Amino acid sequence: MTRRSFLRAACAAALPTTLGLPALAQPPAAGTWPSRPLRVIVPFGAGSGNDLVARLVGDHLARALGQPVVVDNRAGANGSIGADAVARSAPDGYTLFVTTNTTQAANPALMKKLSYDPVKDFAPVGRIANTPAMLVVRSSLPVRTLQELIALAKARPGQLTYASGSAGTLVPGAMLTHQAGIDMLHVPYKTIPLALNDVVAGQVDMMFTDMATGTPQVRGGKVRALGVSSLQPVAALPDVPPIGATLPGFELQAWYAMYVPAGTPAPIIERLNREIRAAVGSAALRERFAALGLQPVTSSPQELADFGRSELTRWGQLIRSAGIEPE
Repeated sequence: MTRRSFLRAACAAALPTTLGLPALAQPPAAGTWPSRPLRVIVPFGAGSGNDLVARLVGDHLARALGQPVVVDNRAGANGSIGADAVARSAPDGYTLFVTTNTTQAANPALMKKLSYDPVKDFAPVGRIANTPAMLVVRSSLPVRTLQELIALAKARPGQLTYASGSAGTLVPGAMLTHQAGIDMLHVPYKTIPLALNDVVAGQVDMMFTDMATGTPQVRGGKVRALGVSSLQPVAALPDVPPIGATLPGFELQAWYAMYVPAGTPAPIIERLNREIRAAVGSAALRERFAALGLQPVTSSPQELADFGRSELTRWGQLIRSAGIEPE
């Protein structure tokens, strides 16, 4: 894969310079952790739904643990740069990974070679939220419904463009073209916000975006929403219909969760899980999630492990059925 050498260089640069010091040679005792700031690696860019979720959870952790929590965005290679950086980090409880189904479930089917193992290289901590994808079009595109979009695409085969910035936005786009029998040009981006910016600017015709990133743009009239990938409308935008109402069986849920490097001590994982549950259960965070179109979800570490394995199978099947070839 042409990006492999870049991945190695990027991940090597991300390695802590203190890994060889005696103070970090042994896992920290449960009673002394945390004694310094924590780092949350996010495998997508600032302003993405993944980034917003990580910052909301990170704010709670900082207050609960009494240490600063720094969000470190490592975007690129469909999230693989960030995932690989976490997989190579010390399992000492100071590197956390707030990520999505892209790195943990979809990438093995999207990429011919992967620099990390989504099961073996990470210890699950807990789930955080689910989100449907939302189909938005540039405001100047002469369509107001999904049916009109499909009709326009069939009248202009290969002329309309759709963007993506993650597996959670690529896969529903491919599903749409496959199920509707239309031909559109895919334009990949490094992150969802960059892709959405070009839809707003009219450089690209449409895209599936995560709800957290797209909802403010829809409310501000910057783009027009035609549908969501959930079976029911989303409370944040109740007038946007499910795509399944037009294309029966069209349904896709993306998700956010926290992991740490494999080998992180169990007491630290248990403490982090308790704090995630407390954060997601708080009225303040649930209100923020609802405004962004996110559905709060919690789990135990084992439940996330079981869920992750089932999602590897599900996303692999979705990707193959949508006709997406691994790169």
